[in-house]
Amino acid sequence: MTTFRYRAVKDDGSSLTGELEAGDRRDAVAALRRNGARPLDLVAMPAERGRKRSKAGGKGREAAAISVGELAVLLEAGLQLDRALALAVENVEDKAVAAHLADILRDVREGAPLSRAMALKPDLFSPTAVAMAEAGEANGRLGEALTRLAGALEQEAELRRLVVSSMIYPIALIVIAVGVVLLMLLFVVPQFERMFTSTAQKLPTATLVVMTASQMVRQYGLVMLLALGGAIIAGAFALRQPAIRLARDRIALRMPQLGELIRRIETARFARTLGALIEGEVGLPAALALSQRTLSNQVLASAIGKVADGVKEGGGLTAPLAASGVLPRLAIGFLRTGEETSQLGMMLTRLADVLDRDVRTRLERLIGILTPAITVLLGVTVAAIIASIMSAILGFNDLALSS
Repeated sequence: MTTFRYRAVKDDGSSLTGELEAGDRRDAVAALRRNGARPLDLVAMPAERGRKRSKAGGKGREAAAISVGELAVLLEAGLQLDRALALAVENVEDKAVAAHLADILRDVREGAPLSRAMALKPDLFSPTAVAMAEAGEANGRLGEALTRLAGALEQEAELRRLVVSSMIYPIALIVIAVGVVLLMLLFVVPQFERMFTSTAQKLPTATLVVMTASQMVRQYGLVMLLALGGAIIAGAFALRQPAIRLARDRIALRMPQLGELIRRIETARFARTLGALIEGEVGLPAALALSQRTLSNQVLASAIGKVADGVKEGGGLTAPLAASGVLPRLAIGFLRTGEETSQLGMMLTRLADVLDRDVRTRLERLIGILTPAITVLLGVTVAAIIASIMSAILGFNDLALSS
């Protein structure tokens, strides 16, 4: 993120100066215009001159979501915005988040709307959060809008925690399996290698394969590790290319089990965000454009973007989404019902709840398949190494007995 010092003019003709953080100049201009300001001067500041604020990170965003919920409760209780913000800042344990919220409090006390102050903190608040706060300010129900925002952020964080915690055990099993195999190749097999090389007897093919693998790991292990690290870094740089990311996401959606799981996770996140925005009285075209940014899969994001363009031109929502085929059939049914009953926001929220439960079930099923599969694979690999060694030893015994 780069810190920009700006000078701008608001819609009412008053001037505005300050600093904001953005990825580049284009993002900085978009953030100002989104908050009703036309930039006159925009200068990127050197890193050492920028406002010293550490990045929020994932935990920081969770802390910010909790603070939004507290702020909503305080506003609903009748407190003034600046007083509610001050109390919310005092309750934050994360010092980095507290510093960012203190900046927002200062901006609000200087007369800036809350949505504009939030827009200057993109590490903490997404464009969706800013739009919901702005909608609440426009209709005079800021507390209600923040309550809805806090609920959406909490549900999104809960889904993210579910996915991460569900994958811990399979990943741990994979690490243990690799560690056990390397331990045998590096330390166990070499103990028998000297005995095998001292005899002229022809070794079984399986034993030769295991010994060759052990020698390669010992002689070229560091080279292979560096090559693997280089391949990972090269892959990370390659994925920055839109075409490669699109191909990766398309392949991921076609994978059995995993593809449908990704589709439903993305759809749940999209539906919850879109439903919260619509219930917050954000227009459907703008809500679609903002909800699209929550999608990490480029195939789904591209399809939603095309639908959003059609909605701006007066088209419908459900029919083009059904034609695209990127969303689960269950989602199309909920969307169609929501459009027909004029309860689209409520139906989207219910759809997100249903998909969250389905994702939880599918994750449990996937882990139920992965866990025994990894365990069996580890057992078979270790047994194969031991069998290859024992076959050579038994061959020596048979030779000794026959002689």
